Amino acid sequence: MPETPCLKIPTSQGEKGLDLLRKLGVLRSDFKIKRDQDHLYLPLTRALRSAEIDEIEKSLLEFETCAHVFEGRINHPVSLADSLTGQLPPHVLASLPRSIDFIGDIAVVEIPPELETYKSTIGEAVLRAHKRVQTVLAKWSPVTGVYRLRTFEVIGGEAKTHTIHKEHGCIFYVDLAKAYFTPRLSYEHARVASLVGNSETVVDMFAGVGPFSIQIAKRRAAAHVYAIDVNPDAYEFLKKNILVNRVEAKVSAVLGDSRQTVNEKLSGVADRVIMNLPESAFEYVDVACNALKSKGGIMHYYQFDDTPEPMETAKARLHQAVKQTGRHIKSILHARIVRGIAPYTYQVVVDAEIK
Repeated sequence: MPETPCLKIPTSQGEKGLDLLRKLGVLRSDFKIKRDQDHLYLPLTRALRSAEIDEIEKSLLEFETCAHVFEGRINHPVSLADSLTGQLPPHVLASLPRSIDFIGDIAVVEIPPELETYKSTIGEAVLRAHKRVQTVLAKWSPVTGVYRLRTFEVIGGEAKTHTIHKEHGCIFYVDLAKAYFTPRLSYEHARVASLVGNSETVVDMFAGVGPFSIQIAKRRAAAHVYAIDVNPDAYEFLKKNILVNRVEAKVSAVLGDSRQTVNEKLSGVADRVIMNLPESAFEYVDVACNALKSKGGIMHYYQFDDTPEPMETAKARLHQAVKQTGRHIKSILHARIVRGIAPYTYQVVVDAEIK
């Protein structure tokens, strides 16, 4: 590589020298600054003129002009759109995915039909824009079935669906093709965990790979969580995540349908129940009430809703379902929209005290 003009200055004069070269407009920003034990070598856009050297002499007691070979500085694109400018037609750029889910070293995007032709280009752009990403997956189907799974297509990087995800100090092994997981519930996982009392017993009725259960166990020394899931693959990841996070004394993994498991083994044991199955949690309110202790407890109820007032609708449905069990809601402790899942459709949570 050719040598580039530079200014050699003592390391103690680094900030002053950088400010001066920026003021003169001669600092080359696409090369990395070199250094040795005592000196910095600042790359220049060109050889200095006499007037510029005179200006430097007024501020720096010691300096030397010379030439060196410098390493180029890599400037990462700041956004997916930046990375694709010039590669896609301008009218197509407007349809780019507005959000990307990052799960471990996997990025998950939704490719609209009008961008299907460009999916490989988009995948490569995501890899360039986010250097920690090793795989880019495109959603190929909605979440369906008892196990809440969707299919994916690899559109960039390594062909895989398994990864290790970190969230609030916890580690989760997951395979997105085999077990449901979304980083969009990160705040909700931490919020619920923060509400659990230190000695509570919790039943996590639809535990998946354990994001609610394990965070509770990590935060609360004397709490115990029964983590139930019907998906055998999710159950295997759940057991692994319990061991990796060292909470095996506080989380009991249970493979099976939550209705059968609660009715046969966990009736009346819980101070708190988590019902994160928004597609059909309404159908399991009676099971959750059965899991709660006879004196009552707290229920975290999730549902999808597309009505004009989703939180009020969720509260009303929960009141109705609890009443049918012979229990009642003493108070609504909290209700909020967790996230949007489609235009005018939301995931809602209601925290209720059940008596």
